[in-house]
Amino acid sequence: MSDITQLLENNKLWAEEQKSSDPEFFNKLSERQKPEYLWIGCSDSRVPANQIVGLIPGDIFVHRNVANLVVHTDFNCLSVLQYAVDVLKVKHVIICGHYGCGGVDAALQDQQLGLIDNWLGHIRDIAYKHRAQLSVLNEHDKSARLCELNVLEQADNVKRSSIVKEAIKRGQSLQVHSWIYSLRNGRLKDLAKVTQ
Repeated sequence: MSDITQLLENNKLWAEEQKSSDPEFFNKLSERQKPEYLWIGCSDSRVPANQIVGLIPGDIFVHRNVANLVVHTDFNCLSVLQYAVDVLKVKHVIICGHYGCGGVDAALQDQQLGLIDNWLGHIRDIAYKHRAQLSVLNEHDKSARLCELNVLEQADNVKRSSIVKEAIKRGQSLQVHSWIYSLRNGRLKDLAKVTQ
């Protein structure tokens, strides 16, 4: 059996398990999407949004890209943000990065990878902005701190977006959160509760 065929078999087993544990699972799931959370996270396959916060499909609206960036010219990300805020009326926007992010490390090491170099330029800008703070750290700590600074910067980008400003202006309940995930222990850290 090929690897791709195995994925289809895995799906069949998963669907059967879901239906066995809750016969109405797929009926409820297909009715309507009404999540309270928008998750903007990294594309890294080791950071599955639903699983690490203990939510089932339908409970969290997810956008992922390399290094969890929110760039004001990225119409994909902004479209997701607008749909989540204006249509789904999410109450929370969570920017979640993770330690050991390959995008952050590539930006730090100024690796030449091709087209993605343009995307990672946003992280290089953050590193430059905080160069004094980062310059005194060893490579491991520098990477970890830049992962945190990147999350904080992207949360600020969300807050500065016209989408969020308009939602706040009309009185919509909306909070923006800055989280980081550890691949080593599976725990999330709220960066708003950590001294910046």
